[in-house]
Amino acid sequence: MEIWINPACSKCRSAISVLDAEGAEYTVRRYLEDVPSEAEIRAVLERLGLEPWDITRTQEAEAKELGLKDWARDAGSRERWVAALAGHPRLIQRPIITAEDGTAVVARTDESVRDALGRRQ
Repeated sequence: MEIWINPACSKCRSAISVLDAEGAEYTVRRYLEDVPSEAEIRAVLERLGLEPWDITRTQEAEAKELGLKDWARDAGSRERWVAALAGHPRLIQRPIITAEDGTAVVARTDESVRDALGRRQ
């Protein structure tokens, strides 16, 4: 199990607290420092069952600078979104937990963290 975090984010700190309280074994990835590649973003999107625009923080200043709100949200635009997330990792919604069963969860609540913990192989 891996959790992508920004240590400055309260939701990330809360997720870590839940993982620790549950005695979970996990690896922390500070994704702003260890930026995921486009291939890694595609893989986590597959695990999440989501599209890149679904995990994009559209209220960030960088999103506004890129004009993301005006970008198409369709199959033809998918790679443009993936490239934006890889090039601007601050835009990636957090935290993301990759579960043991091969799925992933955007773990913004304690319940979603526990959901990820319950996903066993």
